[in-house]
Amino acid sequence: MEGDKLLIRNASQVITCSGFAAKRGAEMSNLHIIDDGAVVISGGIITHVGPTNDILRTVDADDYLEIDATGRALLPGFVDSHTHFLFGGYREKVFSERLKKNHSLSPVEYSEDVLGTVSATRSCDFEQLWEAGYERLDEMFNMGVTTVEGKSGYGLDFDTELKQLRVMADLNDEHPIDVVSTYFGGHVTPAEYTHQTDDYITYMIEKVLPELRLERSVTFCDVYCDQGLFSLRQTERLLRAARSLRFKLKMHTDSIASFDGAELAAKLKTVSADHLLYVSDVGIKRLACSGIVATLLPFSSFSQNKPYARGREMIDAGCAVALASDYNPGNCFSCSIPMLFALACIQMKLTPEEALTALTINGAAALGLAKKTGSIDVGKKADLILLKYPSYKFLPYNIGMNIVDTVIKDGILYMI
Repeated sequence: MEGDKLLIRNASQVITCSGFAAKRGAEMSNLHIIDDGAVVISGGIITHVGPTNDILRTVDADDYLEIDATGRALLPGFVDSHTHFLFGGYREKVFSERLKKNHSLSPVEYSEDVLGTVSATRSCDFEQLWEAGYERLDEMFNMGVTTVEGKSGYGLDFDTELKQLRVMADLNDEHPIDVVSTYFGGHVTPAEYTHQTDDYITYMIEKVLPELRLERSVTFCDVYCDQGLFSLRQTERLLRAARSLRFKLKMHTDSIASFDGAELAAKLKTVSADHLLYVSDVGIKRLACSGIVATLLPFSSFSQNKPYARGREMIDAGCAVALASDYNPGNCFSCSIPMLFALACIQMKLTPEEALTALTINGAAALGLAKKTGSIDVGKKADLILLKYPSYKFLPYNIGMNIVDTVIKDGILYMI
């Protein structure tokens, strides 16, 4: 349902993050801030943006529900462009044991870990997954996330993968957050295909992808291209088949080792390449030249005590960088935007301006949505958040604390 006609005025800052495509390199520092700003919304769409005095001369305030944003900053809703939020069961015991051993998972251990969640997810019915997913979306929404990507990949058989994707499609209809669905059958090789990974690729190409195309709610196909998981050749084979069926492409890569995955992503012109902890110098250059969004996941490094992706170097090289939570039941059981922001600035050396761009317009670009959301521009969806404080600089400063006061989604006002 479309929201009311709203006039948000006297915001200490309107941080527009203005743009309709991913911002690259130095562009990521330009937030296009309007001091003492106002935004007008009608029918869920932004119709006016500018200084409050100018806007009040343009529109009749009596026609709108007014929100006095004095002392608060207004910015685009956050876009979490890489999550695995829909799953059954938890892996707290495995996580605790890994803390005792103080080492990150090997590819074999990672696959075994994922397969534990596969078993739990297969045993869940539609309603169980839906209820858990709705609750997790509520958590994200309360932290200012207005668009989220969700991956399947915890079924690895046709029925469960389809169930996950249908639950996400229904949640997209029922929850305020926009949910973008990704088929991630290329997560790990399922037990049924042990030592037959090529056959599993064939199964996905011949049996799964054509059926999912009929669903029309699945946007992306993703695959984990890395040491001990899916090879470059297998990845290219799957993604080319997905593209032929008009899926958009994503890749998990260069997370376990430098694997030339970013180079393959550039060759295939994927929408994003994600993780990139061990991306090569050549890979960074090719991502920068191609404009592919480099989606970085600080929680994955933090929770496993692994090196952080070289976000600072990527931006300096001219890459378009996005940030996302990687919310999952294994090594990233968190969707905390405040903590994500702090890690990006403190550990990955992004400036607050770059981090905000990475969580808004570049996150939207990583989902192919930069023309519709991710910034405060006339004609875009009215997906906005008001902070409790007068500046976006409180996001890294108030470390780990949720400072979102109000969410406006599709022009509808939600008090947090």
